[in-house]
Amino acid sequence: MTLVAHGPAVARLAVYAGSFDPITYGHFDLIERASALFSDVIVAIGVHPTRKPLFTIEERLDMVARVSSHLPNVQVASFDSLLIDYCRAVNARVIVRGLRAATDFEYELQIAHANADLCPEIDTMFLPTRTKHGFVSASLVREIASHHGDVSRYAPPVVVEALKTKFKR
Repeated sequence: MTLVAHGPAVARLAVYAGSFDPITYGHFDLIERASALFSDVIVAIGVHPTRKPLFTIEERLDMVARVSSHLPNVQVASFDSLLIDYCRAVNARVIVRGLRAATDFEYELQIAHANADLCPEIDTMFLPTRTKHGFVSASLVREIASHHGDVSRYAPPVVVEALKTKFKR
């Protein structure tokens, strides 16, 4: 059987959103994989008024931009609205979400259903994390770093240095 593509490829903008406080190798892996799947990707860093992040929005924007600078189809931005409203505003067609474990799936599926109810023309795509990153979370990285532990296997060098600065004795 031969498959034949008809017509030009359709450009697709995807949004990969999160707090990225800080960005980990798990996040980075998903950014790279999304950039290979979609014509354009926005890594959208959410600003939540009730959360107290370790890093400012400016610091997180800078770290994510530096880590993903080699990917020409990736942009980094922040948003302070519902993700679905942000996706509408930038004309994104897909939301990319990472899954580490079954517990992530239940939570993420609930959000995906709500987003589909609010805006059915935007789909959510789940990408499972690679096995080696399955247990890594930003909160784990922050916890280890706060006790001056080595997080270099979990986060890019720019993040490791930023964490050392944050947690100087």
